[in-house]
Amino acid sequence: METGVSEAELRHLRRCVELARAALEAGDEPFGSLLVGADGTVLAEDHNRVAGGDRTRHPEFALARWAAENLSPAQRAAATVFTSGEHCPMCAAAHGWVGLGRIVYAASSEQLAAWLSELGVPPPPVRPLPIREVVPGIEVAGPAEELADEIRALHRRYHSTL
Repeated sequence: METGVSEAELRHLRRCVELARAALEAGDEPFGSLLVGADGTVLAEDHNRVAGGDRTRHPEFALARWAAENLSPAQRAAATVFTSGEHCPMCAAAHGWVGLGRIVYAASSEQLAAWLSELGVPPPPVRPLPIREVVPGIEVAGPAEELADEIRALHRRYHSTL
């Protein structure tokens, strides 16, 4: 079941929003993510890089691959992925296959779908699903309502430039 987001987690989510803003400023879709170790150390971070044409270049997918190459199974299981938007099915599957731990997101797939619909953006080619429908049993926290307006504004800005 989804749970609330703590103040410490909000700090990481705010960094994800900064990364999403950096993606937007680079001409990409506004998504950003962090991989945080069990001790609270940020191990890696990334933002969307799909503008070049490879629609699989999501930050959550990149962090899953980084974790598989750089962390032991125990370290992966103890790590948390923080992200500006709930994982898409591709990223959720990568997360599950690599054996990463908890996921904390700022905006849900449901929120994003509603915002994009309001903007007249056609649905994506892959149906958005809640993370737990793809990775049953994973611990998930979110959304962080404190960040919803800011994330919504980033998506509005991105889609107004297309």
